[in-house]
Amino acid sequence: MKLLAAVLMCAAFAGATFAADEAKSPSKYGAEFLKHWANAKELTVAVAEAMPAGDYGFKPNPEEMSFGEQIAHIAAANYSYCARMSGAKSPFAKPANYDKATVMKLVGESFDYCTEAVKNLTDEQFNETKGPMTVREYTEGVMMHMAHHRGQTEVYLRLKNIKPPAYKF
Repeated sequence: MKLLAAVLMCAAFAGATFAADEAKSPSKYGAEFLKHWANAKELTVAVAEAMPAGDYGFKPNPEEMSFGEQIAHIAAANYSYCARMSGAKSPFAKPANYDKATVMKLVGESFDYCTEAVKNLTDEQFNETKGPMTVREYTEGVMMHMAHHRGQTEVYLRLKNIKPPAYKF
């Protein structure tokens, strides 16, 4: 009888430990987000690469940001959204210029920063409110903002008679 009680207690303890570990494991939502985020990075970098270096100052009209400024704006927002979800201060520093090499490095690093911010989050953490939104809402916001501005840069490419890279899903 004592043996049976000991086995049952061990089983209950093991089950509780497994349940606690399960609750702390990275989120399925986070893994799905990161799959699409990696695709978004690949396409955004390809769009940035497609514009010749000499055209990074191109603006369709005077009120618009230049192509280089658009790509840097994507990077700034990536850092801002992902810092907020981490409760950190954004490490973004406005570049001195918007040349191709500077901006491409900046945007690539901004995607990596977000990947690091998201990769180990649990479902519980995605549901935490940080400022005006939940962490999950920040991931949705950063993806939407990035896609909006990347779409604008694809129009810039078309205006220069450059076919934008194809989207891969």
